[in-house]
Order: sequence, then C-alpha cells, then structure tokens
Amino acid sequence: MATRGTGHSPANVTKNLKGIDFPADKKDLVKHAQHMKAEKVVIDEIQKMEDREYGNMADVMKAFGGKGSEEGSSKSSSKQQQPGSQAGQSKTHSKSHH
Repeated sequence: MATRGTGHSPANVTKNLKGIDFPADKKDLVKHAQHMKAEKVVIDEIQKMEDREYGNMADVMKAFGGKGSEEGSSKSSSKQQQPGSQAGQSKTHSKSHH
C-alpha cells in the first residue's frame, strides 16, 4: 500500500520543497524539487500546477490539490461536479479501475 500515490501525496511535495524561500513561482518550485532530488513523479506533479507565484506552502498545497480540475478541463463535466467530490473521485477512480 505504501507505493500507492507515492509522488502524488501532498506530504511528498512538501518534503521535497522543504526550505524553499517564498514567494516562489512554479519554476522555482520545480528547480527546488530537482535540487532536493525529488522523484520524477513529484516534479511532474509540480509542473502540472498553475504557473504563478506562490506565497507560502499552504498556497502550493491548495494549487497541488486543485490541479485535478485543471487536468480535467477538457472534460467539462468534471468541473461541474461538487468541489468536495473531486478529491474523492481521483482516489476512488484508481481503485474502481481494476
């Protein structure tokens, strides 16, 4: 079970961004994660985030958590669902996909 969502976990992102100076924009986050020898999947997740300036780690976590809606922007139906159901949807999607 430990391998499930290894790079996708917000804790993994915060661990790999430890010590970064805020405010930081997306390219700073990516650079810092690479410097911290983050897994490729973690760097990929950061690269999917919105390209803007982040004021603190909570800001990053908000963007990290919300990136699923950006990914699904081509599927407009995912944006019309309740915000609370989206987070659960991505987790249950991989389980029910068997």
